[in-house]
Amino acid sequence: MIVKYMSQQDKDFVMSIDKHTDDNSYDKRVYTKTGYIMWETGVPIGLMHYSVLWDNLPFLNFIFVDKKYRNKGFASQALVFWENDMKQQGYKMTLISTQVDEEAQHLYRKLGYIDCGGLIFNHTPFDQPMELFFRKVL
Repeated sequence: MIVKYMSQQDKDFVMSIDKHTDDNSYDKRVYTKTGYIMWETGVPIGLMHYSVLWDNLPFLNFIFVDKKYRNKGFASQALVFWENDMKQQGYKMTLISTQVDEEAQHLYRKLGYIDCGGLIFNHTPFDQPMELFFRKVL
């Protein structure tokens, strides 16, 4: 698997998967190099993007691997790539989250992430199961 920064050529692929993005946010990811595409044998199989909280804490906003490529180690490889990229940029720690009803939490713990809190948005426009947060010192 190869992981590359998002480019304008990847826009249709990303927009077909990430329903939380629009043209402006996509352009920002390309410009700031905060989005990545996962490739396997020349085919895009997944994506991820992050933001930086408080100017010094990278937070992975989104990771996605196409269903037919799941449970084959691609998400783990992509996360290790991201962690290494963050370390090379001088960051000391990363933050990631998932909902309590999602399986990703098990992967994050397996990769050395430690539970560090949660948010509950009951009775709000963002009503969802609790969001679990994980941290990892790089």
